[in-house]
Amino acid sequence: MAVAPSSSNASSAHGARAQLQPPTAFLPPWGWATLLLFLLLICVAAPVLALAVPHGSNLHLSQYWVALAGKILCYAMVALAMDMVWGYAGILSLGHGLFFALGGYAMGMYLNRAMTAASGNLPDFMQFMQWTHFPWYWQGTEHFAYALFLALAVPGLLAFVFGFFAFRSRIKGVYFSIITQALTYAAMLLFFRNETGFGGNNGLTDFKVLLGFPVGTMAMSVALFVASGVALAGMFLFARWLVRSKFGRVLTAIRDAESRVMFCGYDPLWFKLGVWTASAVMCGLAGALYAPQVGIINPSEMSPANSIEIAIWTAIGGRGTLIGPIVGAVLVNASKSWLTVAMPEAWLYLLGGLFIVVTLFAPYGIVGLWRQWRLRHG
Repeated sequence: MAVAPSSSNASSAHGARAQLQPPTAFLPPWGWATLLLFLLLICVAAPVLALAVPHGSNLHLSQYWVALAGKILCYAMVALAMDMVWGYAGILSLGHGLFFALGGYAMGMYLNRAMTAASGNLPDFMQFMQWTHFPWYWQGTEHFAYALFLALAVPGLLAFVFGFFAFRSRIKGVYFSIITQALTYAAMLLFFRNETGFGGNNGLTDFKVLLGFPVGTMAMSVALFVASGVALAGMFLFARWLVRSKFGRVLTAIRDAESRVMFCGYDPLWFKLGVWTASAVMCGLAGALYAPQVGIINPSEMSPANSIEIAIWTAIGGRGTLIGPIVGAVLVNASKSWLTVAMPEAWLYLLGGLFIVVTLFAPYGIVGLWRQWRLRHG
């Protein structure tokens, strides 16, 4: 005869079951320590080495390296944005370069207006076109807050409209990737035209003033570098919160079995559209920080090859991990900066070969290899 368990046994059994799946922390202790160390390096160590250490010292951080590191941090933001849609929603986008460039153009418009405010003249390319006033879509860009709003809103609005019709039509897989690549290419051709009002082939350049301060100084380079690092940390925390929420769990379910999610009563359209739009906004902010650090924004940033590179960074670092794409973007672009000088003709072959090797032998990227090593060694 079966004996019913006593209340004490039942409670202890319930306690045992509860201990099997304890709630995981938002970040493990080593994760918080790593994030704190990153912020200390970005906000304290780098500014001190760049501004306080004398130029002749071996510890001095030159303006070239500050600007290069700031640019790579912007690339890391784009890779993180790509991981949100590809790693967690299964949406491979080959158009994130467009959202990145639109954010850069919005900030470039402000920087151009700030540069020409003192003289009262139109930018050189508008004078060449014999225009007498700014186009309507340039109105208000003399204000930094409005330009920053455009850097976030324009990519977000474009992503929302495009994504709504694409996801409603249930376009996915390679077809969605091809369409996003075609959208990016079409935008690039549009921005190459002088009549568009964005500088044509040359784009927007010759930035001199940002918020009343000169752009080319070491202090401004450090300030933009710190802003990029803080923005990357904030984006990582936001992405971490999103993928751990119910919204993120549904996204992962859509990636693995979209039909089952629909049978459970969820509409994949709004989940895909939400993460797709948020990812585009993140790219826009990265582009807005990128333009003043590089000093130029032109249609080549929209080239399909750039969007493919973003996917490569994500795959090499490890998609679906958040930290992996950041690592991949930093390693690939740091290597690119060195190899394009040391072996300029071999760089693209090395990048392609690295992508093939990672795809075949390390499908979860660098972070996946590290996790496997941790499991093997306890």
